[in-house]
Amino acid sequence: MTLQECYQAMEANYDDVLGRLRSERLIQKFMLKFLDDGSYDLLCASMDSGNLEDAFRASHTIKGVCQNLGFAKLGQSSHELTEALRGGDGSAAAGLLGQVKADYEQTVSAIRAFKESAGL
Repeated sequence: MTLQECYQAMEANYDDVLGRLRSERLIQKFMLKFLDDGSYDLLCASMDSGNLEDAFRASHTIKGVCQNLGFAKLGQSSHELTEALRGGDGSAAAGLLGQVKADYEQTVSAIRAFKESAGL
């Protein structure tokens, strides 16, 4: 799997991130670091415990990383969740969390497939 195929699998914007980072090596480096970021786990735990403040920070971090790396699909759903949390709307946020979870799984599955195919 190529880096571009990985981006297609996660419905992300490869051309956008290549234009910004200018190097496949850098894209790969930062994309693989995404797997180690704890923001998603913090988001899920915070939503489970009703801690909307920590959930907001975690979703905002995910949104920002997605914008930087061109992860368009996950970026959009995390943006919507961030805005619901910004407004303190826990019930709307709970409804949006399922889409973020699905988009996150799609994203990390594609990255893991790329990592495995590249022997990393």
